[in-house]
Amino acid sequence: MSRHNILAPSILSANFNHLGEDIQTVISAGAEYLHIDVMDGMFVPSISFGMPVIKSIRKEQNCFFDVHLMVQDPGRYIDDFVSCGADSITVHAEACTHLHRVVQSIKSKGVRAAVALNPSTPLNVLDYVMDDLDMVLIMTVNPGFGGQSYIPQMTEKILELRKKIQESGRNIDIQVDGGVNDQTIHTVLDAGANILVAGSAVFKGELAEKVKRYLNIMKEYQNY
Repeated sequence: MSRHNILAPSILSANFNHLGEDIQTVISAGAEYLHIDVMDGMFVPSISFGMPVIKSIRKEQNCFFDVHLMVQDPGRYIDDFVSCGADSITVHAEACTHLHRVVQSIKSKGVRAAVALNPSTPLNVLDYVMDDLDMVLIMTVNPGFGGQSYIPQMTEKILELRKKIQESGRNIDIQVDGGVNDQTIHTVLDAGANILVAGSAVFKGELAEKVKRYLNIMKEYQNY
């Protein structure tokens, strides 16, 4: 089954002095997704932004909002983030006491449901929720901070997940988040990822040029 490759710039690395301009630049350059990292200072050390920021961005943008909840007990907030304009909600398996219930809650709101796994979390925690997932996010760094280096062992994890999905016949995207740059983009695409989160690699430089360059690289790949 062929997969559509998608670039998801992470606004955590944007310049907040002109966030709206940065977002418009990457969308105009061809990015289909906007990756929005929500951090609570508990599940991860950092605190980022929440509902008011997402709601204000939604007023100006019609692109796909890929909301990544790096928060403890995210099931409490599903309704709120859907109301703010999320098109997809990703929760961490490690943050959910009842993962299946949270995934079902997301699906019931009519948005895409995804589960993220930290680097040390095994794939088998997905075994009993795979039927309900639209996407799996493999964290290729430990979550909480931008600008980290890709963990090489995650390449094997992506390969294993792609094999698992293929053998099941399911239609599930694989997203990677962490350390995607000029050196690692080919690695993760070769392994089978098809939705790439890029933060500092996109926003630290000429935004439009970076987006177009990564999109051109992604067009060269057809994942199965």
